[in-house]
Amino acid sequence: MTDCIFVGCDLHDKTLVNRIAVNREAAEKWTIGNSVNGRAKLIERLKQRAASRGGARIVFAYEASGQGFILCDQLRAAGIDCFVLAPTKIERSSQDKRNKNDDRDADRLLDIVRGHVLAGTKLPAVWVPDLQTRDDRETVRTRLDLSEKQTGVKAQIQTLLKRHGVERPDHVGRSETKSHRAWMTALGKSENRGVGFRHAMGSLLRQLEFCEQEIARLDQAVNELSEMPHLKPMVESMDAEKGVGRLTAVAYATEVGDFTRFRRRQQIGAYWGISPSSNESGETSDRKGHITRQGSPRMRRLLCQAAWSRVQHDEAEKEVYQRLVSRNPKRKKIALVAAMRRLSVRLWHVGRDAQLKKEA
Repeated sequence: MTDCIFVGCDLHDKTLVNRIAVNREAAEKWTIGNSVNGRAKLIERLKQRAASRGGARIVFAYEASGQGFILCDQLRAAGIDCFVLAPTKIERSSQDKRNKNDDRDADRLLDIVRGHVLAGTKLPAVWVPDLQTRDDRETVRTRLDLSEKQTGVKAQIQTLLKRHGVERPDHVGRSETKSHRAWMTALGKSENRGVGFRHAMGSLLRQLEFCEQEIARLDQAVNELSEMPHLKPMVESMDAEKGVGRLTAVAYATEVGDFTRFRRRQQIGAYWGISPSSNESGETSDRKGHITRQGSPRMRRLLCQAAWSRVQHDEAEKEVYQRLVSRNPKRKKIALVAAMRRLSVRLWHVGRDAQLKKEA
């Protein structure tokens, strides 16, 4: 049997803490800087170690994080088997959570990947998107982040007004109207208000205007992205669904990437974190709890907005929603989550069909 070199890596912004072992032998520690040169040095040392063991196979594992997939790309380009693991799917005891450090984390990853190769245990690996999908996601995620920032600025403005006891006059329209914006602008310049209030209001209004301008620019970028050949068939098929707008369709397509990687509807519900959690042990029957909330929070927010729109404008969806609510009027959220899950499955079906037609 060919020797195997296993590496468990605890990835950080500045360092790579590695635990390295050959077959079932004891592990040793390598700490290397997380830079282009540092990663190249790590790959070179691993190659040298593999050559000294007669061309041993190298299997590398690290947890997914905000550092992205650059390390995985470099390792795979060098011919090293690399697995990126999902932190939310790695089981940890309460004691492990209280006694956490870099060495223990690297050791845990080493044990997981070694057990997978040598004993066939389950590996909680994530799907690594290609470079095009990653680049597409940057545009959409930046657009969605701007919406959150805009909402935050609006909340700050409302809080500022409440702190100073300022109420909207009856002749002023509600927020998002020109009269409301003109009223707030006048407040920021009014001599009847304190200097601090005027500075704060002026700054918040400038921030709000900047967010609105950036959102307009990125909406155009999202529309251009939706016309790209690799996305257009899936986006148009999902955009045709009631309640689903262009931004939601593009976000869904870019977050999923490859629609064919899911085999059944249960998997897509679990991917978005809108499947119920389960608690079953011994004689206790299976009890369903709250949704898992794993996966993308930004996508769940979009699905929630789209599901509400769908309930309002689609008679069949409205009927199902009202039937669920009629059983228990206090559980409207459960009925909404059910609508979100049905919509997510529907979008997966139409997106997958469109992708298969494109590839045929």
